[in-house]
Amino acid sequence: MKKEQDKLVKEILDDFSQRANARRSFDLIWKMNMNFLMGNQFCNVGFAGIEETEKQFFWQEREVFNHIAPIFDIRYSKLSKIKPEISIVPATNDERDKQSAKVAKKIYQSVSNKLNLTDLSNKAIKWAEVCGTVFYKVGWNANKGTVVGKDEKGKEIKSGEIEVSVVSPFEIYPDSPVCESIDECQSIIHAKAYSVDQIKQMYNVEVEGKKVNTFSLDSYSDGVGGLGFNGTVPKIIERSKSNSAIVIEKYIRPSADYPDGRLLIIAGDKLVYDGALPYKNGCDGQRDFPFIKQTCTQEPGCFWGTSIIERLIPVQRAYNAIKNRKHEFVNRLSMGVLSVEDGSVDLDNLEDEGLSPGKVLVYRQGSVAPKFLEGESIPSGIESEEDKLLSEFSKISGVSETLGSDYASANISGTALELMISQDEERLNATSESLKEATKKIAQFILRLYKQFALFPRLAKIVGENGQIEMFYFSGSDITSDDICLSAQTDNLNSPLQKRDMIFKLLENGILENEEGKLSNRMKSKVLEMLGMGIWENALDVNELHINKADNENLKMLDGVVCKVMEIDDHKLHLNEHISFMLGQDYENARQKNNKIEDVFLQHIREHKNQIGG
Repeated sequence: MKKEQDKLVKEILDDFSQRANARRSFDLIWKMNMNFLMGNQFCNVGFAGIEETEKQFFWQEREVFNHIAPIFDIRYSKLSKIKPEISIVPATNDERDKQSAKVAKKIYQSVSNKLNLTDLSNKAIKWAEVCGTVFYKVGWNANKGTVVGKDEKGKEIKSGEIEVSVVSPFEIYPDSPVCESIDECQSIIHAKAYSVDQIKQMYNVEVEGKKVNTFSLDSYSDGVGGLGFNGTVPKIIERSKSNSAIVIEKYIRPSADYPDGRLLIIAGDKLVYDGALPYKNGCDGQRDFPFIKQTCTQEPGCFWGTSIIERLIPVQRAYNAIKNRKHEFVNRLSMGVLSVEDGSVDLDNLEDEGLSPGKVLVYRQGSVAPKFLEGESIPSGIESEEDKLLSEFSKISGVSETLGSDYASANISGTALELMISQDEERLNATSESLKEATKKIAQFILRLYKQFALFPRLAKIVGENGQIEMFYFSGSDITSDDICLSAQTDNLNSPLQKRDMIFKLLENGILENEEGKLSNRMKSKVLEMLGMGIWENALDVNELHINKADNENLKMLDGVVCKVMEIDDHKLHLNEHISFMLGQDYENARQKNNKIEDVFLQHIREHKNQIGG
């Protein structure tokens, strides 16, 4: 048994080493992207990894004119606005499935508030923009949640809770770099460095601590012999983390030999877990990997996405070079280049002090007096090349100065300006679609994990638009559908002002009105909600409560329970809800099983009509 485990550990470690070698070129690209974003732009890929490039001459300018950082900030600010609103598609048209879909949406909203998925999404956007790829890991932590009992040893048993984390691409190793998606991978390795104390706490095993290379921020001094600029520039380097070990999780897709898949976990050089894939997060209850991929720009035939920074690096290098050469040219024009006859002046004094105003320059009698060489003006080609490089930044990154001073001062119509803004936003479409698809899959994983592990009722809460807290109980059996769709109204880059303008246009054209040419109370509530005002008036709040009460009465009468009509009911709203329900398939199925249900509903409707007549 011990020999088999040692053999298995060796196979996994060898596999991990091969995957790391296959991914090494991408590691260097990601490190370069991170260095250029932080301003360490005089570096390149060498035999030893990322290497600093030295000055050829002591007088060379090596300033960094970082255009990558503001482009990153603008793209991040635009992408962080994307907050897709999910909707759950009911399994059938039955009223129970419709109510189940509403509960499923509330479950996702509760988890989103509890885990602060917005912050996790923003963190993932940064990783995707820098490295081109980022991953979410959605799992179940049995050590979280409320205490539900104790085991035989007196240890507390907890209800468990969803756990979502952002995983950098440095920790993921696919079985092949040519797989375009996670679904095409047969196995994935997730490797991360932990301290030996963390490993002891997680797996109750003791492993030998070693120095493990990790990424960290450091600073360096740029200058040669004290002649250059001595400052600090942040950069990415590899640093050894002591008393740690690598934990390798190898996820293998279900096969004929392993119908439920296989998960192997190695801490250091010890096998700590060998079993089936733990989560039924695939389609139709199948077990699958707990990872979700999000990219900046997906490349065909490659697992890893491409970052915009990677495409901007050549332009940034050229821009730094042209600006520094321009400054060197200006220095020569302003300081001048002095020609002197050999032995005619004190060179040491002249090099130290130069030709300061009012300086008395003594030169040898009979020699030629020192003079400045005639300089030339800055070539026009330098200026034009600088402008071309600036336009290259905009073309490649998809970030332009549409609202800059040039456009503000020009005579451009509002329609033309809106079209230009729309074109800029379309450049981010591929990135935004990947973000929205990742959000959709996160919602699916959350619902599927609750369906698997929420075996008994648990309490959750959500905060509504009007700030009120709604509490509700649910269990895995309440989740009948995990078919997620994104609401069309949450366009990724539309501003709130654009959305409100669209709603007002719909109201002006009467599209939201009913047959009588008026807005129903329910539509008024929906319009105010879309305008971002929540439940604006108390009357609308009461209407929503009446609608919820009528829906609950429908479910009760479906079981044959007679519901009493109260004087405080809004009878018109109740009638609409009851009649709509009777026209649905859920009511028809129940009526075929029990004819008395029709009498219960009709009697309840007659009482509402009597109240209106009275």
